Amino acid sequence: MCQETDETIKHTEDFKREAVRIALSSGLSRTRVATDLGIGQSTLAKWIVDYRPSELVSGPQADLARENERLRLENRILREEREILKTDLKIPLKKRLREPERKVYQP
Repeated sequence: MCQETDETIKHTEDFKREAVRIALSSGLSRTRVATDLGIGQSTLAKWIVDYRPSELVSGPQADLARENERLRLENRILREEREILKTDLKIPLKKRLREPERKVYQP
């Protein structure tokens, strides 16, 4: 994965290529990918420039790759929003289930 040499970390070519693949295809933000991999954002950006697969850059493939990345991001955001809504709905539902039903006495 990487080698440490006097204050400098040297990552392998495979690690760099995999980092670029994840950054381009995961739908996660570049900041998140860089943080998860333990590298700086500028380092990841440089690797993307250096190791970006050429087939993703050419013609209609580039449009498809960008659209795919956009849709993955949108899906992730929608999933997170759905989970938040499910959590928000569970709390009042649990309260209602725990509270005893109040009966009004009518003579």
